[in-house]
Amino acid sequence: MTAVLRTEGLTRVFGTGDRAVTALDSVDLSLDEGELVVLRGPSGSGKTTLLTLLGGLDAPTAGRVVIDGTALDSLSEREAADVRARHIGYVFQSFGLIPVLSAAENVEIPLRVLRTPAVERDSRVVDLLDRVGLGAHSEQRPYELSGGQQQRVGIARALANRPRILLADEPTGQLDSGTGAAMMKLIVSVVRTEGVAALVSTHDPAVAALADRMLELHDGRLTRRGRHAAQ
Repeated sequence: MTAVLRTEGLTRVFGTGDRAVTALDSVDLSLDEGELVVLRGPSGSGKTTLLTLLGGLDAPTAGRVVIDGTALDSLSEREAADVRARHIGYVFQSFGLIPVLSAAENVEIPLRVLRTPAVERDSRVVDLLDRVGLGAHSEQRPYELSGGQQQRVGIARALANRPRILLADEPTGQLDSGTGAAMMKLIVSVVRTEGVAALVSTHDPAVAALADRMLELHDGRLTRRGRHAAQ
């Protein structure tokens, strides 16, 4: 397998002096093509911080994130933004939807950034909303949708650009068990058929059971790595 993403001594410290808090401490990991990795750990262990750094949404205090052999810190802001737009899909725990836009308009944001032709863009949005069971809600705005529906819009948006890397922060946290299982089936299908490297943060044992590999974070450090069930 080919490592699509890896980190080298990834560290994030918030604050300075006596108020400094190390949220992530010298994390080394890699994600391969077509691999679903589940990230577990108690609240406050650094999971969201790690996903944010991997997605290029924040800069590490030390260490680096390397995507397809290129370190993000070696790129200009514009080049790093282009890598994010083309190669990374991100499912936010807090949904991250734009309130004034409809479900369809939220999903199409990554495609507009990539200047995807309108016909292709519209077709992709319709397909994704259908796949997450929201085809009939395409014109509704986030405040008109339930929390679970908003999360499904977020999942659809994360898949819109056909990412090579999918980062998902508690993607089933707002979903009932049946819908959560359906969304994970969709994610697993994308991982297997399109060779996406996926890292999913979750407390859900049903999601963990689907993992090719498990990682555990405690106090900002990776404390466990291994194959699911075999270890």
